Amino acid sequence: MASQWHSLVSRKIYLARTLLAQRDEAESVPLQEALWQGAVELALRSRKLLLIMVTRFYQDRQSEPGTLEEIRVQLGENTPEIAELEALARGTSNWWTHLNQLEYYQARPPTPKKTVSDGNIIAVAVDNGPDRSSKALIRTLADLKNFTDALEERHSEW
Repeated sequence: MASQWHSLVSRKIYLARTLLAQRDEAESVPLQEALWQGAVELALRSRKLLLIMVTRFYQDRQSEPGTLEEIRVQLGENTPEIAELEALARGTSNWWTHLNQLEYYQARPPTPKKTVSDGNIIAVAVDNGPDRSSKALIRTLADLKNFTDALEERHSEW
């Protein structure tokens, strides 16, 4: 049963990569942005489906957790996969945190640009949003896929 979920996660990752490949060749800015946002949404969906996949490893056929907190409540504290995911969530530079940053960025309106005049220049602040390059998201997707494959392999041996 869990391998069906592994397949579903893998398909979403593949589709996100496909959109990113098209983004780099798109000629219009709106099309590039649409392909980018579609790829991010598929990546976020993949992460959510990964959580469901983990619950299936533990024979929970009903739960559909959307967050680490929800999966912890459903499976308990002593689950190795939850410990691994929580370690990723506490990290600063990995696929989980990159997806968190992209989710935050994508779910909010853009920050308005301030006008600059000679009288109001005190310091220059740069918006340090997430890395929105195709290369960064491809790397995040690859890391997510590797993590998913490792979990599937570990549980298929049982």
